[in-house]
Amino acid sequence: MKLLLTSGGVTNASIRSALDHLLGKPVAECHALVVPTAQWGHPMCGPTSVQGLVAADDRSQQHLSGLGWASLGVLELTALPSIGERRWLPWVRAADVLLVDGGDATYLCHWMRESGLAELLPSLRDTVWVGVSAGSMVMAPRIGNLFVEWPSAPDDRTLGVVDFSIFPHLDAFPTNTMATAQRWADEIGVPAYAIDEQTAIVVVEGAVEVVSEGTWRKFG
Repeated sequence: MKLLLTSGGVTNASIRSALDHLLGKPVAECHALVVPTAQWGHPMCGPTSVQGLVAADDRSQQHLSGLGWASLGVLELTALPSIGERRWLPWVRAADVLLVDGGDATYLCHWMRESGLAELLPSLRDTVWVGVSAGSMVMAPRIGNLFVEWPSAPDDRTLGVVDFSIFPHLDAFPTNTMATAQRWADEIGVPAYAIDEQTAIVVVEGAVEVVSEGTWRKFG
């Protein structure tokens, strides 16, 4: 699987160029599935934010689901265990890209495992994963207690697909300062990146590249 791990989506020309390169063909020819599941685990999200994501008619979604995909479907992970792999597996394999939105990364991790999607990831070699916030953080080994909002989370561990953690939304909120990111990184115990809304991390076959028109920092 090819990873485009972002804080705010495809927000500038450099990140868009990276996306185009990963896809290998125009966005207008690519079939996307949007995954809103992480939003249900975060207290700041709910029906309104999910509606904007899946309808792609909100200006805030121009950087993810509103990019002009050939088709846009919804993959709700909480539903998958009740319908079985025979039904949903062909949908995932037919998709060029999975657009995985933010929310709570531990909740998303839980449902990726429960649904079977986490186990499937290694076989999706040509599929592009575009993560936003928690949709990127879930690929890390840990997210840090600072970012755990789901009350049922056993701890801050996530999938560990990559060997680094991500501090998103740098300077986007008053609490998300570089000083806060430094304290978070000191506690988390693994290599880590702080990224703003104009930055993405590209991972292909283990090779990591930062693409940015904004501010970022690597720790450890």
